[in-house]
Amino acid sequence: MIVREQQLALDLPIRQAMGREDFFVTESNRAAVELIDQWPNWPSYGAILVGPAGCGKSHLAEIFRQKSNAQIMPISLIKAEEVLAAPADNLVIEDLDQSAIDERALFHVLNIARQHKSNVLLTAKSPPSAWGIKLPDLISRLTALPTVRFQPPDDVLLRGVLVKQFGDRQIAVTEATVSFLVQRMPRSLEAARAMAAEIDRQAMAERADVTRAFVSKILQDFENPELFSNEPDP
Repeated sequence: MIVREQQLALDLPIRQAMGREDFFVTESNRAAVELIDQWPNWPSYGAILVGPAGCGKSHLAEIFRQKSNAQIMPISLIKAEEVLAAPADNLVIEDLDQSAIDERALFHVLNIARQHKSNVLLTAKSPPSAWGIKLPDLISRLTALPTVRFQPPDDVLLRGVLVKQFGDRQIAVTEATVSFLVQRMPRSLEAARAMAAEIDRQAMAERADVTRAFVSKILQDFENPELFSNEPDP
């Protein structure tokens, strides 16, 4: 039977995301958070967030959407024959490097935002230079937008995400166990979420306490990247 001890206190700056899960702010994501905080006083009509899956791009995009009353449009819906009829509202367009881009349509979206003083937030895993854009005018527009990269997660952020994930699952862990995980696990938030889920699954199956010895066994499984390759971007 799993013993439910008192949850670890989390001494981190925490941002309440308008009713969603807390967003942990550390040096690895501070520039991205500050970009969203600065809206509507952006220096341009748009901005770009760049970072790997699971780093928090979609979470910050949702905060921006709620602050700005923006519409969310996947890049697959940005089509040249439709975009000129689209409202000149604030927009969030996510995952630009995960689908084919209608370059003229995206160029018109950015032009509409500039003309109507609205804002467009773009997100992607890679910077615009890696998107394979051919249209010179679109390259110029994207180059003009501020681009903020998420830095690799530091120990503070990994620890915070692990503690939050364990707390959500009502799993008691000691600070020593969390520190043991942080020093040995893959260095990504995606892996942290998958690690907590796998520890929860195996602890329930084995009716085991989550100790250092227990998580050490699970760490060996993480040599298989399939355990955490399909986690969503929160």
